[in-house]
Amino acid sequence: MAVEDTNDPELLSLDTGGTMTDTFVVDHEGNYTVGKAQTTPEDESEGVIDSFDDALGYWGTSIEDSADTLRGTVYSGTAMLNRLLEREGEGNIGVITNKGYEDTHRFGRGIQSWVDLPYSGRLHAREHEHPEPIVPRENIRGVRSRVGMAGQELVPLYESEAREAIEDLLDRGVRVICVSLVYSYQNPEHEQRIKAIAEDVMDERGVEVPVWLSSEQNPVRGELPRLNSLILEAYAVDPSREQLRGIEESLQEQGNDSPFRVLSSSGGTVSPDHDWLVETMVSGPIGGIFGGEFLADELGIDNLVCSDVGGTSFDVGLITEGHYPTRWDQSLAQFMVNIPMTAMDTIGSGTGSYVRVDKASNRIEVGPDSAGYLVGVCNEESGLETPTVTDCTAMLGYLNPDYFLGGDIDLNVDRAEEYVEDQIAGPLDQDPYETARGVLDIVERNMTNELRAMILGLGYSPENYNLVSYGGGGPLHAAGYTESLEFKDVLIPDWAAAFSAFGCATADYAYRYDHSLDLVIQPDLSNADEAATALTDTLQKLHEQAEDAFERDGIDVEEMRFKPAVRMQYTGMLDDLEVTIPQEIWSGELSADDLVDVIDVYDREFERVFQRAAQSPEQGYTITMAVGTGIAPSPSPTLPDEEPGEETPPEEASRGEREIYWDGAWHDAALWEMSDLRAGNVVESPAVIEAPATTTLVPPGFEAPLDNNRIFHLQQTDS
Repeated sequence: MAVEDTNDPELLSLDTGGTMTDTFVVDHEGNYTVGKAQTTPEDESEGVIDSFDDALGYWGTSIEDSADTLRGTVYSGTAMLNRLLEREGEGNIGVITNKGYEDTHRFGRGIQSWVDLPYSGRLHAREHEHPEPIVPRENIRGVRSRVGMAGQELVPLYESEAREAIEDLLDRGVRVICVSLVYSYQNPEHEQRIKAIAEDVMDERGVEVPVWLSSEQNPVRGELPRLNSLILEAYAVDPSREQLRGIEESLQEQGNDSPFRVLSSSGGTVSPDHDWLVETMVSGPIGGIFGGEFLADELGIDNLVCSDVGGTSFDVGLITEGHYPTRWDQSLAQFMVNIPMTAMDTIGSGTGSYVRVDKASNRIEVGPDSAGYLVGVCNEESGLETPTVTDCTAMLGYLNPDYFLGGDIDLNVDRAEEYVEDQIAGPLDQDPYETARGVLDIVERNMTNELRAMILGLGYSPENYNLVSYGGGGPLHAAGYTESLEFKDVLIPDWAAAFSAFGCATADYAYRYDHSLDLVIQPDLSNADEAATALTDTLQKLHEQAEDAFERDGIDVEEMRFKPAVRMQYTGMLDDLEVTIPQEIWSGELSADDLVDVIDVYDREFERVFQRAAQSPEQGYTITMAVGTGIAPSPSPTLPDEEPGEETPPEEASRGEREIYWDGAWHDAALWEMSDLRAGNVVESPAVIEAPATTTLVPPGFEAPLDNNRIFHLQQTDS
């Protein structure tokens, strides 16, 4: 963390999690500082301002004093997803779909009954349960209409039925009408006609209700996920705009009138007024993947595991050979959606997870529910009566009870011990400290299993990867969840607590637009001219959409760089791949020869991703989707670069000793202040490295050298 007398903050970025709000601030020279504060769910702006003030306090300034130099603020978080999980969104939504498809949202797909369950839950059908529908059946109306998969009209729209459906929904007092018809992404005319009829009806009634069309919002394949995405936009995302505007207004009250942006799940930042904000619902965890990509590029790392330990979850993403995949088969709170997301897996295993004894099995259960920002019973003001993982951590000496969040929250370790003894250790007739360590073993073993499964599932081994550990709890648990995995290196940046916010700071202004296609290219390329023309037309429309978005935000379109891409597959395959069309190929249109070059790019990408799979060019190719992204540069951080010094940490970094419990015994651990350690220092075990926003545990059998980029390398030793 750079601390100077004169810093001019240029970019504020933040990650609002279920427990903490993390801030990463970049100045005009690329220096950074981080801050942390408790999340305030009822009014996120309070936690945001507190976190920013905490960060800027290290530079002796404030948001108000830095208003003239700030060029932008980037938001990421899980508040929207939490609103969906807790069913606290805004309902009273109406839906119009094809006759016969009225139960699509309610029935869903089989995968929705188990997709977000832990591995054990997926194995047992008794735990499978479909999510409660967002829109009740009585608010869904079907009209006769049918468009074929190629966009041809098979059954005309029965306009009288459309009018009747609209009038009925208006009589029910719906606040928004979502229209999603089969194959409307190929031919939107029926959806557009329904909207026109709705506007006529509302003019007659003198009312005004928004009408959202799936063909405008998200013109991509997948009838159920397209409908779900539209409904979630209305239910969980649209109400969140009020929170975002509240944050923006609070910053403006501090004198900051620079652009306020939101991180999207596919990369880049968008305006809070963007008409498809559902793409930002899981932006918080995904920010860490973008930070990992930046770190990998700067350090020349090809394969990197990004692991984020927060208060409510453990999030993992993989960067393999410099590439992180974009997935479309994602779920949000068990609802399948078809919005582009950086591939990432999540399990409900965070530092705030509740710990209980299952009365049926007489075994310890951890999570998946979490105390979130309340921390645990050690936080007396929380009012909690059930211990959490943090309570166990405090009992074992890993946390400084007087320095949690820099001392903002006092931890009562005695209270934690009392509750763990009464509710966990006592019923099991076990030593309370061994029980507390056992809880952490369960948590960290779950994390280890998640890492191993993700990596082995790609046909790789942990030995092929480096791992970066971040989040408020990452440095504390990194030794535990990596000990049995032989990673090349385990990296812990000293800004790990705000690493996801750091990832936001690396993102450019970007708007991504997608459109499903069914362009089949014959093996002999005999229809290459026709396919190139169709792809050009679609990409040009996406280019125009991106320009319109930047103009709406007041950003000079001359600064925008258009990045075209396609999703392709060998005809007959089940999986497609996204490949970027190189700039030297794209000049605003594509010829048949250009399409041959794009195919060559796809062949090379397929060989890289599916190294052991057979290529099938003899089957021809299918372009399943056109992707267009408009990008404009924004301020970004640089990695610190300090001159390495001696291996022995300076005396001023020492904070004495404290006993910690590890491997069945108590050890005298050296305590170090993170900000006072210098590049080149080697922290030997047992040790605890403390900072206001996080704690790094260096248990027996490990050491942690600090490099010139202020990144600790957690390494196992022979002793």
